[in-house]
Amino acid sequence: MKRTIVVLLAIGLFACNMNYEKTQSGLPYKIFEGKGGAKPKAGDFIKFNVEYRLADRDSVLQSTFTSFPGYSPLDTGKRTAYSFWEVLPFMSAGDSAVISMSIDTLKNRGIIPDYTPILVKGQILSVRLKLIGIFKDEKAMVANYDSAISAIKDGETKVLEQYMAKNNLKGPKTKNGAFVVIENAGDTSFKADSGRVADIMYRGYVAETGKVFDTNMDTSKHHTDPLPIAVGTRGSIQGMSEGLPYFGKGGKGKILIPSMLAWGAQGGGPDIPAYTNVIFDIEVVDVKDVPKRGVNAEMEPHEGD
Repeated sequence: MKRTIVVLLAIGLFACNMNYEKTQSGLPYKIFEGKGGAKPKAGDFIKFNVEYRLADRDSVLQSTFTSFPGYSPLDTGKRTAYSFWEVLPFMSAGDSAVISMSIDTLKNRGIIPDYTPILVKGQILSVRLKLIGIFKDEKAMVANYDSAISAIKDGETKVLEQYMAKNNLKGPKTKNGAFVVIENAGDTSFKADSGRVADIMYRGYVAETGKVFDTNMDTSKHHTDPLPIAVGTRGSIQGMSEGLPYFGKGGKGKILIPSMLAWGAQGGGPDIPAYTNVIFDIEVVDVKDVPKRGVNAEMEPHEGD
């Protein structure tokens, strides 16, 4: 972490002494060439990383460098003025760029509605940009995206396998890579399968740190009623829907869920950052057929916790 901060500060100091070029809208930028090659053009698709940080402090506001790259058609329209999109057509795959954005200009152009406690008058927003790849059609971009997602899933699965080995846990793996530790299967004649509602008690925590982000097993999160989960619906994260069918009424155990089967790149609030593997201790209190009007059940952290 200290090394990262030093590198970022060094980039900032170096940027102050650089000779910037300017886009048509007046946006200052500097490109650092990679291996060279063709530049993207209208109709191409791209893969990129972008990071925004405040130039006068070591404060990253948003970054894909530490999460998942962006994939998109190359936008060359007028709406790209005074944004990193305006710089991308000048770059080749492998190139990096540093862009200097004036908060005052962003406000004057209406790109931001007004100053904020973070984006203050006279401040400079430093943007770090890397063009990772160029694709000639959407099919090629989607194939690359799917491959990247698969690599993340494989990595997360290995992390959970290591966690299980370290903690002497054993159990089956679901079709997409969650793990189920069965302490008591419960009444397997009526499982918590798709199309049914499972009322569960649960404790959800971050696999890496053990920090509990939500539970109804005690009063620490201020709710203790069983949670109804409509198994297999969008109201439940995928890993939970894949793990619950291993249990019937009275079942107890753990479901270890890689982030891509949980909250993924979006995260689940301040206690569940992007790409967080999670674990649920669960107890299935009851299993019922879905009522005719359905059930509105969501496996989300409670607001205010």
